[in-house]
Formats: sequence, C-alpha cells, structure tokens
Amino acid sequence: MRHARRNLQRIARLAAVGGLVCGSLMVSDAMAGETRAPGAGTAPAVPAAAPGGVVVERLGTSRTAGSWIGDDGRPVVAVTDQGAAAEVRRAGANPKVVDHSTDELRSATETLRGAPRVTGTAWAVNYRTNEVVVRADRTVSASDWSRLTELAEDIGGFVRMERSQGTFTTRLNGAAPMFGGASRCSAGFNVTDGQRSFVLTAGHCGPVGTTWFGDRGRNDRVGSTVAGSFPGGDYSLVRYDESAVPDPAAAGIVAIGEGRGVRITGAADPAVGQEVFRSGSTTGLRSGRVTALNATVNYPEGTVGGLIETTVCAEAGDSGGPLFAQGIALGVTSGGTGDCDSGGTTYFQPVTSAMASLGVALSGQPPPRPPVRTDSPPLPRTRRRPPPAARRPMRVREAVPRRRGAARPAPGSSPTSPPGSAPRRGRPRCRRHRREPGPAGRQQMDPDGAGPPELPGVLLADLGLRGANRGGGPQENDRCDERHIPDALLRPRRRRVPSPP
Repeated sequence: MRHARRNLQRIARLAAVGGLVCGSLMVSDAMAGETRAPGAGTAPAVPAAAPGGVVVERLGTSRTAGSWIGDDGRPVVAVTDQGAAAEVRRAGANPKVVDHSTDELRSATETLRGAPRVTGTAWAVNYRTNEVVVRADRTVSASDWSRLTELAEDIGGFVRMERSQGTFTTRLNGAAPMFGGASRCSAGFNVTDGQRSFVLTAGHCGPVGTTWFGDRGRNDRVGSTVAGSFPGGDYSLVRYDESAVPDPAAAGIVAIGEGRGVRITGAADPAVGQEVFRSGSTTGLRSGRVTALNATVNYPEGTVGGLIETTVCAEAGDSGGPLFAQGIALGVTSGGTGDCDSGGTTYFQPVTSAMASLGVALSGQPPPRPPVRTDSPPLPRTRRRPPPAARRPMRVREAVPRRRGAARPAPGSSPTSPPGSAPRRGRPRCRRHRREPGPAGRQQMDPDGAGPPELPGVLLADLGLRGANRGGGPQENDRCDERHIPDALLRPRRRRVPSPP
C-alpha cells in the first residue's frame, strides 16, 4: 500500500507539471481519439498527411500556391494554370485556379522580413484567399502602421493589412507558479534520444539551465533545460531527473482533462484547414483549425518564424502545451493574441523541425539516427586480383642438355630463367647476360653464345664469374656471388699430356 501510494503521488505530480499523464491510472478507456473540445464543430477530422501536399510537391512551387482541407474533408490545391488543375483532378483532389504562385507569396514574406522589425506584428500566407495577411496588434503606433501599409502596397495587391485588438505575447504566466524561475508553462511531449528521457516544450519558457519543479512550493524537482532556441525558433528540451522519469509504457499519453488522455503515435506537419486540438495547464483542451503555415511573429522578446497559425485560443500558462490531431503530434504552443472568452489567434512551433534540430524522437518511437559524417576520409583502395584471363601465363622451364664435364649452374640461377625473375627457394640470383663483343684482340664469344673455349656450353653469367666481361660490355655479372661458384671451376684446367712410351 505504501508503494502504491508513492506511485500515485508521483503520477499526480508529473501530470500537474506538463499536462502529460505519466501513469495508466489517469488514462480512461476511451482514449483512442480526441474528445471534442467545447465549441468544436462537426467537420470530419483529416490526418496530418494530406494528399494535396504530394501533388504540390510534384507540380512545383511555380505552378501551385499551397493546399488545404476543404469543408467536405477533401484536399484542395491552388494552381496557376489549367494544365496543373487537370493533374490535380487526376490525383483525386479539388483544384482552384489562382493568380499568384507560391514563389510570389514567399517573395512577399521575404520582403516583409527584410524590412525594419516592428514589435506586435505578424504575417502569414493564406492559401484559401491567395494572399499574404499582415496583422498588427494595438501596441503598433500609427507611424509604424502607415509605413507597413506603404510597404504592402509596393509589394502588390495580394498583401492585406489587418488590425488586431489584442497583443501578441508568449503564453507565459509570470505570476503564477511548471514552475521555473518566474514563469509557469505546460509541457508538450515526452521525447527521447535513445538513452535519456526529456520533455519538449516552448523555448521562451526559460533559457538553458532553468530548473523546473512540479509544485508551487518548488519541492518536487522535475528536471532542467539543457537545449533550446528562442528567438528564431520557440522550442526547448527539459531533461528529466532520475527520480522523475515517466513510465515508458505511458510516456506517450497526453492529458486532456477529467482523468482522460490521448496516446500519441507519431509526428507530422499539419495541413491548412485541418481541425486540431491543444491542451494546456490553464485552459485545458481546446480546438480550432489551421489557417496558415510558416508564419512569422514579432514578439517583444524577438522574432520567431516557421510557425503554425491557428484559430485555437490560449491563455497565460498554456505555453509549451501540445498541439495534436488524431494521435499525431503537430506542435507546441508559442504565443498569440486574444483569450478563450473572446477568441483569438494562437501560433505553434512545429514538432518536426524542433525534434530534428534537437536530435530526439517521441517516446515509444524509434530513436533518431545519428547524422552521417561527410568529412570522414575515404576508405583505402584495395588492389583487386585480375581475372584469370588477364593473368600472366606460367613459364615452363625447358631442360637444357649439359655437356659432359660442364659445371652446373650457380644456385638460384638458371640458364633459361627470364631476366628479372625471382630467385628460387630464397637463393641468391645472378642476372644472365650474354657477353657482348669487345675490342679486337680480346676474348670473344662464340656465334651461338655457348661460352668461351675453356668452358664450352656454359655462360659466364650462369657461372657467376666476377669481372669476366672485360671486353667493354655491361658489368651486370659483377652482382653474382663467388661463393656459389664451384672451386673446381676457379682452378685453371690442366691439359693432360700423354706419358712417353
């Protein structure tokens, strides 16, 4: 009983920190799909991987202008010509012919990004209306608004300016105690690098080194921030302490309130028009739709790009909370304007780009592969053995008749061995050269090269005689060793004189 009570306290503490249910005691049986949030519509839910994205990738950004999910649940692809529209129909999607391509819309957003930064502004591409929407909150002055309007007119008629009544802020609660520093946030998703456990949350919640606790009194330590990005991106990685690591069997469950949860089975990028859900420690479960991708927001702390724009509401303390749909992780809460009473716009950091930058994967999923090194030296080239047809044929030694009384060849040499051949059985080798003719009056070779008269039928080189070639020819025979010459050959031959009668 004491052990069970301790486990229950641990589960409750982790659930209060990140909105993550880390034990099966808090997960209801009906967690196969999301519970519809208050005020949610009845439009069919569509998986994050919409087929319209495949068609856009095949046609290219010069002939398309994005894709989204229609009211009937079918993908819609914006195209710039009738030929592309026909291809979209053959792919099973609905085409919509527009005036401006993705390249033109991206060029407009790059122009806005290159202009002087104005805090309290945001822009994103609206695929449905084929235009770039620029929003400014109530903190933007009249002069900045006028300058932005002139810039929008210079870009073209497809840039629309809008005023917002709220203020673009990160959803951070600086007063209430995940309690770290002077802020309170919500955890996003449990992730892992294959060895350690982490929680993925928003980057503006706290810099690297921030310590997080699970209670207002800061007694139950959860972990500390070890990596992150803000501004630029809005994600961070909190490493669990050994005593706070969640149960692996239930680490992939997101709490949605009232003791229920949703199991996360993968991660993907959303589609415009898709219905999504968000969970936070302040407002609980909320729903809305994706209105734009790759949005840019100029927070007071800095500019963040590549965000997901939605109609989901959020309030202070919801920062870092998970965005998901049909069990697929989509993003973590970054910031926005408005509240859950009057509505507003909320932006999310995509989880795909955040996990790729941090080198982690969702808990329960295969660990990320290590990056491939491109600066490693190439492997040494091995010498391949030539095919049998290209190999050098074996030489057959011919038997050489030896006259009676002639000396045997020196060890390691042979009268028929080719020049430069290897010695046999490790014995020293003498190069065999026939004696070249020298000056007149000196000793000459026989025409057939058989040898000098004193040693008929034997080459001087084969005998290894030092300095034998003194007729002006090459002195290659000097390399031979006298030790291999029989002593009988070094002694002068005596002519046998018959005895007198």
